[in-house]
This record gives sequence, structure tokens and C-alpha cells, in this order.
Amino acid sequence: MKKILLSLCLLLPLAGYSGEKQSIETPPFDETIARQMIQDSIQRFPLAEDVSIEDAIDSMKLRANQLNFKLVADLPLSEQVEAMGQDARYMRILAFCDALIAKKMVEYNLIFAGFLPCRIAVLEDAEGKGWLVTMNMDMMLHAVDLPGDLKPLAQQVRDTIYSIVDAGVNGDL
Repeated sequence: MKKILLSLCLLLPLAGYSGEKQSIETPPFDETIARQMIQDSIQRFPLAEDVSIEDAIDSMKLRANQLNFKLVADLPLSEQVEAMGQDARYMRILAFCDALIAKKMVEYNLIFAGFLPCRIAVLEDAEGKGWLVTMNMDMMLHAVDLPGDLKPLAQQVRDTIYSIVDAGVNGDL
């Protein structure tokens, strides 16, 4: 009897397995809805008139440090493009994180891994104007029902990222 039960336990996971790759069905794609979702999920902030891109970056790093958020990545994309032989307007991605909060959020729901770390793009437009671009943190906050112990942590992340952006926009050194 034990051998029969053991055999069933080993074979049940293979039930229905044909050895062929399974196709994944995807839902119908609505381009209009997708475009609107992208527009709503990103926020763009122009730098104040008297704030240089360098001052914005220094201000964001300082604010993040004051709020105990770590700069975990600094990606100078325009430098990379120039190293590849092409001209590029300024483009740099700064990524900030509180690793302990990130761990808790991902343990609760893997979807949050797609938002990690929190990124702020520092860009120059065609007219030479500096911009900060980041995710709409309120959309992220409300995308998943969070339990009572995680909601304040998610709000803290949102408030911290917006504070870092505000420091950059205004050059608050």
C-alpha cells in the first residue's frame, strides 16, 4: 500500500504532462488602454529655472541620505551612448531603495519586485531643459491590497521618493 501511495504522489504532478511545450494564452491587447496606463503610471517634473541638472542630482542624493534611503544604482546612460560613438542629451537613472522595506514588500507579493528599486530618471529635453521622471507612486501604492502592517511602509516609500524628487526639482542642497 505504501508503494502505491508513493507512486501516486510521484506521478500525480506529471498527470496531463505530454512532454510538449505548453502555449501561454494572453488576454486581448487594447493599445489605447495600454497607452493611457503608461501615461498615468509615470510622472514628469521640470527642474526649477535656477536649478542645474548637477544641483538636482546632488540635492536628491543628499535628501535620500537624510531619509536613510540608499542610492543603489547610478546609470549614466548618456555617457554610455557617447562612448558608443553617438551624441546624446543628458540621461541618467538614479535608483534608491530601503532594502528592508523592499524585502517585506516582495515577500508579501512578487509583483513589487518589478518596481524595485525606485528609479528617478534625470533627463534633458530637446530645448536643454532638465526633467525628473519617476513612477507614479500612488498607482503603485494602490495596485495591491496591502495588509495593515505594510501599508504604512509603502506610504513611507512613496513619501520618501516624492521628497527626493522635490529636493531635486528645487535644488534643495
